[in-house]
Amino acid sequence: MARDNQDFMDALEVIAREKGLTVETLLESLANALVAAYKRMPGAADEAYVEIDPDNGEIRVFGQELDDDGNVVREWEDTPKDFGRIAAQTAKQVMFQKIRDAERDLKYEEYAGREGDIVTGVVSQMDTRFTLLDLGKIEAIMPHTECPPNERYSIGQRIKAYIVEVRKTAKGPQIVVSRTHPGLVKRLFELEVPEIASGVVEIKAIAREPGHRSKVAVWSNDDGVDPVGACVGSRGSRVRMVTNELMGEKLDIVPFSEDVVEYLERAIQPAYALEVRIDEAAGSALIVVGDDQLSLAIGREGQNARLAARLSGLHIDVRAESEVAALDRQAAAEDDYRDDFSAQMFDENMPSDEEDPGERDDVVTDADSRGSDRGDEDQGSIDAAVTPAKDFSEE
Repeated sequence: MARDNQDFMDALEVIAREKGLTVETLLESLANALVAAYKRMPGAADEAYVEIDPDNGEIRVFGQELDDDGNVVREWEDTPKDFGRIAAQTAKQVMFQKIRDAERDLKYEEYAGREGDIVTGVVSQMDTRFTLLDLGKIEAIMPHTECPPNERYSIGQRIKAYIVEVRKTAKGPQIVVSRTHPGLVKRLFELEVPEIASGVVEIKAIAREPGHRSKVAVWSNDDGVDPVGACVGSRGSRVRMVTNELMGEKLDIVPFSEDVVEYLERAIQPAYALEVRIDEAAGSALIVVGDDQLSLAIGREGQNARLAARLSGLHIDVRAESEVAALDRQAAAEDDYRDDFSAQMFDENMPSDEEDPGERDDVVTDADSRGSDRGDEDQGSIDAAVTPAKDFSEE
């Protein structure tokens, strides 16, 4: 029996080592399973626990008697004579389950908190709802909504994806990944551009239409380092690697600027902006381009203007130079009309230079005459009303 116990402990250590678990964890799981097996035997105590000697694997069962408050009032050893056979059967069933549970916990702990990281996986399964990626010890799920519309995968294909969520489920951890998230572009540049990984060059903003085009705003913390050149690389080698991983998605690298006007002029490229008008209160901007640049500035189906708006965080209106000039002339004409109308109304309410002053005097005279008819009593009351104020000012 002692030899069997030792063999069992040796096997337990091998399992723990292969599965990345501790022997203590496995012994605890086995002890709990043996308690459940013991309680199913005839005459078993209502309360019991199992001790397993970690040195020689000896198994002992102890029964307990509790009072109404749950305190142990009596304890005795109650190891059944044939418990070794029962233990072997129970251990085989339960240990596999406990090992699987422990492995799930380890896998979850390995990926928990890794949201925002990039992983490399092999496509193992596809359907209309999702794509499964084999990451080695675990599979990641990529929903259909997280797949760029232009990408088509094949079984066994190796791709990179961005971790958006790590869920803990009854069947183990579930890792949700994406290839449409802007973070994927950022992580790919960090892998290809040492200056970004070291912090010399920063990615300030990313605007993306997955599978089609992305605009990336970059900034250098070192005046001696060109942020755009660092991302492009020698003969475009670095940006080409990112484009290849994104399966042909076009990338526009824009130098970031704290000057909003200058930033928008760069964001609207490849079109050339003639003028940028900012409305800070409305959070919008008007970008004026040459008539021959309008379609280039707007882009196919408005794509270039949309990406520039997302990159800057402003609502952008792109207009041709001739259209803006016409609108400005119309606005100026309306302002002139309002000014002329206001001046006319003012003149109509002012007395004319040709008006007879006598006519105005007559009006005053008539008023004075009406006032004089009221008699001395009224005049005296007016003087009385004025006098106290005058006296107060003198005091």
